Amino acid sequence: MLIKSVEMTNSAYTPQDGFPYYYSLVKSIDCISLFSSSATFTFLNSIDEEKASYRYAPNKWSIKQIIGHITDHERIKMFRAFSLSRNAQIQLWGYDENFFVDNSRFDELTKEQLVADYNYVRQASVSFLNTLSESQLNIKGFAGQDEITLEDFLKSIIGHEVHHLNIIKERYLDYDSPRNSSL
Repeated sequence: MLIKSVEMTNSAYTPQDGFPYYYSLVKSIDCISLFSSSATFTFLNSIDEEKASYRYAPNKWSIKQIIGHITDHERIKMFRAFSLSRNAQIQLWGYDENFFVDNSRFDELTKEQLVADYNYVRQASVSFLNTLSESQLNIKGFAGQDEITLEDFLKSIIGHEVHHLNIIKERYLDYDSPRNSSL
């Protein structure tokens, strides 16, 4: 289940809006299906090592850095989801993704290592999700100014992934060109 790009005209939100934008990309899909899909890993594994080091413009992340960032994001957000699931009334705050990427080794690692690490993080996420009750998924917290349920917060993690996969397809792989129409 690889999720297609969402036309910006169909959404009132942009990536700068954070949670509402990411949630809007996947809101109608159930949480377990989102986290259990292997389509992301199939897609990332289809990118060769040379292309994974590519940047479409100066000062933009490489595909490897994007993979590392998505992995970091899921790690951070799953800890926050864990806290919320235990009724810890915390603000589900943001973080400085550029600081984390700048202080990583993502470009030194192989794409295979990065995808494997991401897959391990995803397996841990799915394991955690399988422990949650319906009442835990309905616990409410705040993401910025938005009061949200734990389930909606979890969905936004995959929405964030979808956002970055769409960027990889559109800006790094020329995904919509005729030579790539089978992807």
